[in-house]
Amino acid sequence: MLVNCAVYQEGKKLADIAQSEIHDYLAKPGCFVWVALRDASDAELDEMRTQFDLHELSVEDARHGHQRPKIEEYGSEIFTVLHVVERLGEELRVGEVSVFTGPNFVLSIRNRTEQGFLGVRARCEREPELLRHGSGYVLYALMDAVVDRYFPVLDAIETELEAIEERIFANTAPRANIEALYYVKQKVTTLKHATAPLMDAVGKLYGGRVPMVCQGLGEYFRDVYDHLVRLNQSLDSLRDTVTTAIQVNLAMITIGESEVTKRLAAYAALVAVPTMIAGVYGMNFKNMPELNWIYGYPFAVSLMVVIDAVLFRRFRKAGWL
Repeated sequence: MLVNCAVYQEGKKLADIAQSEIHDYLAKPGCFVWVALRDASDAELDEMRTQFDLHELSVEDARHGHQRPKIEEYGSEIFTVLHVVERLGEELRVGEVSVFTGPNFVLSIRNRTEQGFLGVRARCEREPELLRHGSGYVLYALMDAVVDRYFPVLDAIETELEAIEERIFANTAPRANIEALYYVKQKVTTLKHATAPLMDAVGKLYGGRVPMVCQGLGEYFRDVYDHLVRLNQSLDSLRDTVTTAIQVNLAMITIGESEVTKRLAAYAALVAVPTMIAGVYGMNFKNMPELNWIYGYPFAVSLMVVIDAVLFRRFRKAGWL
């Protein structure tokens, strides 16, 4: 579905145009065309390929989708794949944006994502001095918008992890805590898969041999790279924290089980003393003088109580009870 199709010259928007007019404006010097599609059909992709003379391999990747984040050069054309990570309640949904960038055009195609880029277009149109850089600046603006959307997702994951950590030390539902931690780890991995490959790819857009479309924009792409470095460092730290939290939770379970074992052992000892004494006097041997003693029963019961009291005090002092 066509979202927007406009032509720009010298950093200013000339007009919204029909798809059939794209080729005419591509031939005009100093102009570039910016087309945005959503969930493009095969017919729309074929038309865009004809209008912009796109490389067949990049079009094939955009058609099939499910590509890893990357930046590839095909002559003067740059093909970029970005992952859009959105929060739907407690779930994460991964969409994809394919961006074709040439000297006089930008074609963005978003799939499986609800968040659009109308705000990016408005931002670029408010900055004509920067938009004079042409299609390369549009590529930066799209990339910067996608990367900036990762930060709220990261903050939400960190908040979720903090809540789980509080539950761990409250000794509540250890099994549920482990399941929640693995769920958080899965989210961290999802975000990592979106940022790590992109960081390596963006590093090619500043310093050294820079693609012609991106020349003069090195500091902007370096800023995106810095954001990605910060994201990846935070994700690595978060992943280590999740691993540590899982180990702590397992340790808390082990400690809890040992506490239960100690309590059971202590209570077993308290029960064993009366059982032993009662067992001795329950043998009913003929030559047991205490059996005929008038104070035999009170003496046996008192002995049981005294020994259990001493044991109870010792166990309580040792923290077993």
